Amino acid sequence: QVQLVESGGDNVQAGGSLRLSCTVTGIMFNRNGIVWHRQPPTRERELVALITQTGIINYAGSAKGRFTISRDNAKNTVYLQMDNLSPLDTAVYYCGVLGTTYWGQGTQVTVSS
Repeated sequence: QVQLVESGGDNVQAGGSLRLSCTVTGIMFNRNGIVWHRQPPTRERELVALITQTGIINYAGSAKGRFTISRDNAKNTVYLQMDNLSPLDTAVYYCGVLGTTYWGQGTQVTVSS
């Protein structure tokens, strides 16, 4: 059974930082890419960043220069370091296994001005 658990969401002030974690079980983690999406309160769900099993990384335009995705295969975990947060980053953040329908339950990030 594949499970993804996100953590690290919180309420922060604009300009602050958060690190989200996504821990995955039930798959061969080092053979799968992981993707982060987010669902803002008034916009459609959108891609944030992804990292493939070989370490290739891609960011959405809104994340470039502020967010950093990384993975620790020994811990079956992908991280999303988010810096210089703005209220526009307020959303529920989800991680998923790339190319599948496996997703976590999400973690709430709220950025206040």
